Amino acid sequence: MTSYNLTRSNRKTIAIQIRNGVVEVRAPLRTPMQVIDNFVKLKEGWISERLAISSERAESRKYFTLTYGDLVTYRGKQYHITEKPGDRVGFDGESFYMPPGLSPRQVRAACIQIYRQLAERYITKRAFMLALIMSVLPSAVRINSAKARWGSCSVKQSVNFSWLLIMADDDVIDYVIVHELAHIKELNHSANFWAVVERVIPEYRELKARLSDLQNKLAGEDWSLK
Repeated sequence: MTSYNLTRSNRKTIAIQIRNGVVEVRAPLRTPMQVIDNFVKLKEGWISERLAISSERAESRKYFTLTYGDLVTYRGKQYHITEKPGDRVGFDGESFYMPPGLSPRQVRAACIQIYRQLAERYITKRAFMLALIMSVLPSAVRINSAKARWGSCSVKQSVNFSWLLIMADDDVIDYVIVHELAHIKELNHSANFWAVVERVIPEYRELKARLSDLQNKLAGEDWSLK
């Protein structure tokens, strides 16, 4: 039988997630082990398939590299990485530019720096514009380096977004922003919550699927600073 890590909490159902090649099972506090084991056995085909995908992505991340001339994605469009004399990095509307002679690791670090700057500028401004439309007021809008979550909303009504989100199309970015702002009104994923989202983004289901496509693409890329 598949080995797994078990976490119990005040949830109502059993769920399985594959994270970094590890099978993680989440179950309600009082669920008998026999019931959990049977559930895992029932899902062994799906687990094997997901573990294989996870392994392929890990291998892809290992060989992920960036250098001059490569294409990177910003707000759904692709731009070349180019050399520019001097010591500055940035985006000029046509390319991600940086000093010549950088190693692949330094090129990746420069791209991350540019992405963070662009995310700070665009996502922060867009979040406050959409907050006005939704009649909510976040206590803060922050950009972070989260890899597992596109965004979050704290109990203090601060909304946070991963800089990776800036790679998505504009309408997909809007969906994630609206999703987190909706949590200011509804701190859950109830029918009321999705009604708040749908009033602003009627096509949110389609955008959610496109966001998942981007997540799958990024799963095979290494955007860490190591």
